[in-house]
Amino acid sequence: MAKDVKISIKNLYKIFGPTPDVGLEYVRRGMNKAELLEKQNHVLGLRDINVDMRDGEITVIMGLSGSGKSTLIRHLNRLIEPTDGEIRIDGEDIMSYTEEQLRKLRRERMSMVFQKFALLPHKTVLENAGMAKAIRGYTTSDFEADARKWLARVGLEGNENQYPHELSGGMQQRVGIARALACRPTILLCDEATSALDPQTTQSVLRLLAEINRELGLTIVLITHEMDVVRRICDRVAVMDGGRIVEMGAVTDVFLHPEHPTT
Repeated sequence: MAKDVKISIKNLYKIFGPTPDVGLEYVRRGMNKAELLEKQNHVLGLRDINVDMRDGEITVIMGLSGSGKSTLIRHLNRLIEPTDGEIRIDGEDIMSYTEEQLRKLRRERMSMVFQKFALLPHKTVLENAGMAKAIRGYTTSDFEADARKWLARVGLEGNENQYPHELSGGMQQRVGIARALACRPTILLCDEATSALDPQTTQSVLRLLAEINRELGLTIVLITHEMDVVRRICDRVAVMDGGRIVEMGAVTDVFLHPEHPTT
């Protein structure tokens, strides 16, 4: 049976600059990224993105530096606002969300794992893992059991009272994953979450994400350059170039029969 669409993006554009609506009109008339920067002093971030991401699958976004990968993933929770287009989560148009609805989305349904870990250095591993609940007014005693559970799941049982600087990079990223999971999201966004790690640790973290995906049925959107791991753990791949998705499909189709030179 076909899986439901979890995230649907239609006709999404992002223009960076003082008058993005003007820049958008030039892009719609056919102006490319280089021309927009040279002639209009605006930066084309995303150009007419149309993609569906299925419930419970791992979708990887790939592309060279500057292709728009991080810009796209940060639109999904509206950390970046689009110039035009539609984003739906579980069929709901999140562009119409109020500030309160957006906060609820970020706190309860969608979590993010960051490239630079984003841990608080003055908080313990346990406190960092429970941060999602702490900022909502919960005390340590309220979230301790849940935080310990997720730290154990990511292989950090026994490290609860350490501080981030006492951990390796891979361990710090696992704290970030535990923190993201502690709010029990249905969507996990990973914005180059392994780019600061060595190759062996990167593969270990990506395998952990695949295990979590299978166990919890999470929808995971992942930016990574680890091709071997992508082939093994991911369901679908979106290849970006110049702010556009130039190829989208099942992992086997995209890697075995690529249609674009950047794949």
